[in-house]
Amino acid sequence: MSVITVSHLHKSYGKVQALRDISFEVRDREVFGVVGPDGAGKSTLFNILTTLLLPDSGTATVLGQDVREGYLEIRKHIGYLPGTFSLYPDLTVEENLVFFATMYQSSIQENMSLIEPIWLQISPFKNRPAGKLSGGMKQKLALCCALIHKPVLLFLDEPTTGVDPVSRKEFWEILASIKQQGISVVVSTPYMDEATLCDRIALLQEGRFIQMDTPQNIVQEFRGHLVTMTTRDTFRLLKLMPDCPIDCTFYPYGENFHVIFYDDLAQILPVFKSFLQKNGIIYNSLIEIQPTIEDCFIEIVKGR
Repeated sequence: MSVITVSHLHKSYGKVQALRDISFEVRDREVFGVVGPDGAGKSTLFNILTTLLLPDSGTATVLGQDVREGYLEIRKHIGYLPGTFSLYPDLTVEENLVFFATMYQSSIQENMSLIEPIWLQISPFKNRPAGKLSGGMKQKLALCCALIHKPVLLFLDEPTTGVDPVSRKEFWEILASIKQQGISVVVSTPYMDEATLCDRIALLQEGRFIQMDTPQNIVQEFRGHLVTMTTRDTFRLLKLMPDCPIDCTFYPYGENFHVIFYDDLAQILPVFKSFLQKNGIIYNSLIEIQPTIEDCFIEIVKGR
């Protein structure tokens, strides 16, 4: 059963096309990830699905209701954590939670079982103004507020942006427990490593879905051989790579340099090493590795 069905969705802001012919479904009790860089169209898509923005064309149904005509019914049964902190900074942690529970004719006690694991972490700060919480605590409070009425479907727009690594890990552990309680989750993220924690993902680039599948299948469909190299000549190598005689894709990856080769590695690697030596590029290692979602995204965007 699908909790979201989208067909040929378009949205523009003047001459800027934010969404281009988007079609997909989200299944019941699924964690569906929308993965892409800033400006790809993630927030626009979420604003349409949460009935805050109307599409130019195409259709979108959420929990069986059309986003244009059934927006009031949709809002009763979804939770939404937007990309920017949207709670009341001058109210305390507890006052924010009480306010949002009251908005849905509910109470903290009524659905405490759902938010208890999160509430236990933030309750020591229940009398602190929300605006004075750390980034991770703000997001946990916002998640509590989005869950306090026990929604059927939860939308999270870049929930871990600006959050420290430990809080990011904790946040995704919380999402796993939410799924176990029967809530479907749609989450957007610019972090490719978080994509592997979703049941299925859609890679979004310039308003289009360029691939949609399970993270495992996307990695398995990676074309080419991925090699990581360690060098201190990264910037000089970037300038030289357009002159490389081998068909390849290259890009910095953390402290290393990743190269995707599309031909037989045993034949072309010696040619590549000769190219590096000829141009005086000193490197410590050239090792073939398994691709990540980020490598797959880059390879797809390159248009191969």
